[in-house]
Order: sequence, then structure tokens, then C-alpha cells
Amino acid sequence: MYRIIGTDQNEYGPVSTDHIRQWLAQGRVNRQTRIKPEGATDWRTLGELPEFATDVQMAVTGGPARAETSGMAIASLILGVLGFCGITGLVGLLLGIISLVKINNSQGRLTGKGLAIAGICISGFMLFCSIPILAALVIPAIAKAKQKAQSIQCINNVRQLEVGMMMFSTANTNHLPTASSWCDSISSSIGSSQTFLCTAGDPGDKCHFAFNSALSGIDISQIKNPTTTVMIFESQGGWNVGGGKELLNQSRHGQNVVVGFADGHVELVTPFRAQQLQWEP
Repeated sequence: MYRIIGTDQNEYGPVSTDHIRQWLAQGRVNRQTRIKPEGATDWRTLGELPEFATDVQMAVTGGPARAETSGMAIASLILGVLGFCGITGLVGLLLGIISLVKINNSQGRLTGKGLAIAGICISGFMLFCSIPILAALVIPAIAKAKQKAQSIQCINNVRQLEVGMMMFSTANTNHLPTASSWCDSISSSIGSSQTFLCTAGDPGDKCHFAFNSALSGIDISQIKNPTTTVMIFESQGGWNVGGGKELLNQSRHGQNVVVGFADGHVELVTPFRAQQLQWEP
């Protein structure tokens, strides 16, 4: 029920919804007529009340209000068709659901319910079908990123081991430790036992690196080409392991190998280059 202010500025009511619709059709009230639903405190114009929107439009234009096709429903259908990439399918599904709710609540002012339903169905189907495609794209990328992170950590560990070697050499008249005890010799200067490990190596091993036995116990100043001479390299697990290129492990970083050189720098090298490196001082 409502109360209205007539053209004579008098208050009338309560009157029913049907009466007001009849008065609109007869021209006795219009969209500017002041009206107040029972229980409300503020007066509004008739054109502001959504329950009379269609009737006001008909009174103004002489016909029913023209329904508008939901743009969100159209977008949902388009994105659903393009949903093979996954993300557009998800957006299309959400837009379809939202547009369907809005159409149902529009009291006929919005159309496109069929488009919204089609958008929901196609988007959902395409989203489901795109999961294997996304997995095929994402999983290799994740694996590659993990491998790169492991390589970086391994390089950092070898760099710290090289620092330990240099510290030992400084404390022992420039002489490097012997290959048979190199891990024991530098362990006190290494902050953590994890430094002796590669994150891609067997967790049961104590050390994943080997010392070039050709440098065992020698004066570091006698190394002619320290920038190309191997000092520490990836090998099978073992403590105080020493040897040459026959011990290289190529299974942890896509066949590449982390190598520390006699001048202290560290590289991730290919198997071919590892074989060409200098192993004799």
C-alpha cells in the first residue's frame, strides 16, 4: 500500500499497487508524482520505484519498455568459445552465472537468458577440457624452474667450499688439503653440513662433490692456469672423495655439471666442456 500527493498537494491513501497502475494508465498520476510506501519515512517520485518502472515507461511511450539484451551474457558466450586457454573459460563461466542472476531479477528489463545458459555450459566444458592442456604447459615450466633453483643452490654451495679451500690454503703456507681428507680439512670453516650437498642429489649421502686429486696437497701458487683448472666438481655421494673427470656426475642438472675452479669462481658447464677443462695443475 502507498500514500501519494495529488496535484492539489493533498495526501491520499492508502492506495494499492493496482490503483496506482490504473491511475498511471489514465494519466491521473505520472512519474513525478510523490509517493511513499507504507512504513517508509521519505517521499519519493513514482519514477524512482522499480516496481512501477514498466508502467511508467508504458505511460510515457505508449508501449511496453524495450528489453535490453544482457551484455554480460553475450560476453560469457564469447569467452566460453575462446575458453580453450583456461582463463577465458573461467571468466566466461563467472560472467554467465552473474548475468543469469541479473536477468532473472530484472523483471523483464533484461533478456539473453539463453545466451547466459549457453555461456555457462560452453565455458564450463572448455574449462574442463583445458585442464590437461594447462597441466602440459605448467608442469614442465615448474620442473624447469625447480631445476634452475637447484642449480643455483648447488653453485652457491660449491662457491662456499672453494672459500673453505682458500682459507685452508692461507692457513697452511698456500698448500691445499690432500684429496683423501679435503672434507675434514675444511669442514670447520664451512658454516653448515648442507654446504657439502647438492639439493638435487641423494639425501642419504654426506657429500655430493669431489676434489680434483691432481691438486692434492700442492702449493696453490704452482697452478699455471687457475681460471681453467678444476678444483671441486659434482660427483657421486661420498666423504673425502678425490679423483678426476671420470667421477663427474651428469645426472642432477639436465646433464650439466657444477664445477669450481682453482681461482675460486664456479660455473655450470656442459658435459662436452667439462671434458675439455684443465685437470692437471
